[in-house]
Amino acid sequence: MSAWIKMIPLEEATGKLKDMYQLALTPSGTVDNVMRAHSLRPHSMEGHLVLYRSVLHNPDNTLPFWFLEVVASYVSMTNRCDYSLTHHFANARRLMNDPLRAQLVWDALSTAQPERAFSGKELELLRYARKLTAEVARMEKSDFDSLKASGCDDGEILEVNQVCAYFNYSNRLLNGLGVTTQGDVVGYYKEPAAD
Repeated sequence: MSAWIKMIPLEEATGKLKDMYQLALTPSGTVDNVMRAHSLRPHSMEGHLVLYRSVLHNPDNTLPFWFLEVVASYVSMTNRCDYSLTHHFANARRLMNDPLRAQLVWDALSTAQPERAFSGKELELLRYARKLTAEVARMEKSDFDSLKASGCDDGEILEVNQVCAYFNYSNRLLNGLGVTTQGDVVGYYKEPAAD
């Protein structure tokens, strides 16, 4: 079973759902369970897909995609969402293209000690994402001021804010409906070219 909720298989989809499945196809030609979980309400899949692509895969973002995937992974670790963590740390690992660095990042994040692998504005952005996830009611202007003092511009802060907000939404969708990676092709990105 790949979810507690009924998910309509691709081959049985008709109408709006069939159209949405076509839009949600991965590079491997499948539709991930995170999208299939919406199959009973295709209109919510449409909104989810637009939000996901705009916050994580839009070329207008200025922070590196590997770092946005790290933020996604840290939020998912904080929320204990294995589904998102499995997919998005695989993406981060591929985009870093440095197995030793990827392991250092994994170890630092999994112990909630990002300072072991990051410094400067990257470290402050990760601290911000964790607090926004785990202690949202305690957010203060001083959190924003720390980001600015570390060299972040408002656009970079917004990018991380949106990745964090999206993954808090997605983690709750996935954990709340018991969605697993069973049947998914893990990792969105192709393997990086060898040097």
